[in-house]
Amino acid sequence: MSSFDEIVGHRGVVDFLRREISRPAQSYLFVGPSNVGKSTIARKFAAALMCGEDAACFERVMSGVHPDLILIEPEGSASITVDQARRVVSQATRTPLESDRKIFLFEEGGMMNDEAANALLKTLEEPTRATVFVIVAETEDDLPATVASRCRTVVFGRVDESEVIEGLIALDIPEEQATEAARIAGGRPGLALALATEPQVAVYRRLWLSIPMRLGEHPGDAFRLADETMASAEPLLAALKQRQQTELDARGNDAPKSLRDRQARELKRATAALYVTGLEILASFYRDVAAAQFGVPVRNTDVPIAALSSITPRQAVAGVERVLAAIEALAANQRPQLAFASLFSELASHA
Repeated sequence: MSSFDEIVGHRGVVDFLRREISRPAQSYLFVGPSNVGKSTIARKFAAALMCGEDAACFERVMSGVHPDLILIEPEGSASITVDQARRVVSQATRTPLESDRKIFLFEEGGMMNDEAANALLKTLEEPTRATVFVIVAETEDDLPATVASRCRTVVFGRVDESEVIEGLIALDIPEEQATEAARIAGGRPGLALALATEPQVAVYRRLWLSIPMRLGEHPGDAFRLADETMASAEPLLAALKQRQQTELDARGNDAPKSLRDRQARELKRATAALYVTGLEILASFYRDVAAAQFGVPVRNTDVPIAALSSITPRQAVAGVERVLAAIEALAANQRPQLAFASLFSELASHA
């Protein structure tokens, strides 16, 4: 099997990484939106560099148990610290134990603090020939410019919906479910894969599309609607929570705190991605209002025409702007309930 089998989308990135395998750079920076598959591809790239076509080696790398794959994770929920960076510097001088290369993988590289980044600089500039660094972050701005400039940047974008559907079907996901997952995922293959087997996907989308018809002017209405939208995300997180529990059960009483911390961060990111996805679905409704009234094809073909003529195009454009502002508020760590309630109240008052 190829190390890059079962990747959904990102064909250009995968083709580039295939060419890199024979003569890799010393440091890579994978950047792009959350849940587009950066970390999965980063680990598959590490497997390709270390294993070639050795299936057993590949499985060990993907499971994180290969001795020449060094995973650097934040300590607790805080950051990757300078002490961790100094340990990396020390390890980077050692010879690989089994493979021709040793890979240092920072799957949450954006959590590296400035002191840690500065401690890594010289090693990034002058690594040993057998050492490769792969750092994953959402943007180059998540890291000091001195670190980003020493890496070969690989940019991940969102994937076309049709390509996501095609990839899910190739993984034996029924077409109807693949289509629903892709529509909700908004070009994020990682999120689409997580949702592809969840029966509540269509319900989640319909709820967010129904919001403009359910807005009320009373503040309490906005909070009730906010609570409802947040609760609707919970069933879609069930598979992730089950997988995490399986990981804990496999470790028994030996499950380290670092594993629980990683799972907490993973669940937080998945929840945030679902909230943003819901807001994007809502924005698509307002986009369709303007499109329908100007004779342009709509995205949500199952929304009644009467709903799409309930407000003016000007109001629809303003609605999109308010939804985008709510997405920015979530990115700035505003409490989701407050961000949603504020949004729904504003949309109601300007409808």
